[in-house]
Amino acid sequence: MMIYVGNLDYTVTSDELRALFEPFGTVTLAEVQVKSRTGQSRGFGLIEMPNDDEARTAIGALNSTPHHDRPLTVNESRPRRTVRDLYASGGWYGGGAG
Repeated sequence: MMIYVGNLDYTVTSDELRALFEPFGTVTLAEVQVKSRTGQSRGFGLIEMPNDDEARTAIGALNSTPHHDRPLTVNESRPRRTVRDLYASGGWYGGGAG
């Protein structure tokens, strides 16, 4: 399961993010997302845990908990939406003509 972790302090590293989730089970990926030009943190990261039960336990335990004085937002990652997705589903306003 891919897990989204938001509201991260900009000083949090990928290793620190991994260490936060490892007590709950196997972590195959821990990556703080960074801006490509500057290398600065974007304030969120992704975690991949192969065992869904362990992932759900981690989400339940860590969501809304303070980390570096900021409440974490932790949930199952949803596929990223693109502009193409918005047009395919009827545009930004969600409606087809009726």
